[in-house]
Amino acid sequence: MSAAMDSQHSQQGSSSGSRGNNSNINNNINNVGSMKIPPSSTSASSINDQMVFQWITEFTYGPNKEQALLELGKKREMYDDLALVLWNSFGVMSCLLSEIVSVYSMLSPPTLTIQASNRVCNALALMQCIASHNETRGAFLMAQIPLFLYPFLNTTSKQRPFEYLRLTSLGVIGALVKNDSPEVIQFLLTTEIIPLCLKIMESSSELNKTVAIFIVQKILLDDLGLNYICATYDRFEAVTKVLGIMVHQLTEQPTSRLLRHLIRCYLRLSDNPEARSTLRKILPVELSNNAFASVLREDESARQSLDMLFQNLNSSP
Repeated sequence: MSAAMDSQHSQQGSSSGSRGNNSNINNNINNVGSMKIPPSSTSASSINDQMVFQWITEFTYGPNKEQALLELGKKREMYDDLALVLWNSFGVMSCLLSEIVSVYSMLSPPTLTIQASNRVCNALALMQCIASHNETRGAFLMAQIPLFLYPFLNTTSKQRPFEYLRLTSLGVIGALVKNDSPEVIQFLLTTEIIPLCLKIMESSSELNKTVAIFIVQKILLDDLGLNYICATYDRFEAVTKVLGIMVHQLTEQPTSRLLRHLIRCYLRLSDNPEARSTLRKILPVELSNNAFASVLREDESARQSLDMLFQNLNSSP
């Protein structure tokens, strides 16, 4: 069963919980609790906590969905098998998607409240758990679930609920790219993730910028991603323009973490011969005039990457 494809049952599952009696709830708990984890799982910490199944049942059938989301989120770091249980439990993905879609109407005009943002971010945290797991990541992509997050990434409001929503959404994409899977990169390149990340890198909060540029860096580190960005001048220009803006912004408020990602993006671009030739002309002067000397003194990794960048740029075409 493709757990993400039963979205038509989301509303049905929710309403049945509100009108069902205790015996129905208990039967559902038993059904969820007896679900067998695939034997191929190599999880170090398997679920042996009846409360997990209680909260899953409450989320899909009961009236306390918000509390169930919060409690399940607390279990993410405790059980390596949680992603498998969530993905394979009937109705869970439909309910998670329902939580996400329910706030679309609050995005424009921007009326998202802190409470609504927290609730959907709790749902996104469970999606991040699924996106991180080796045995659920592929199905997560095949169901194209990341696309449901893109409306959140496309928001521009600087209000706290929106910043938090963007950050948590970026966290799901970041979890996908973290394991250097070509399958993930191939999927993302068919979507609008690069323009969305560039938009956030240019004008969002520092933490959002950091996660967004991490995603772009991971895409660049894959040969398919590098070739995609360097395939046309428009794509290359779009990326390097935002990188240049970020370098300029960092001269006013330098941070080691952002600078490190910036340098590594330029370094990876310099691996492409045509991009390397253009970078010689457009590389921000701040990277060579000691504007970041104080930061680089404290970050050996960034300094080494910058040295390698200049070695590449000074080498033969």
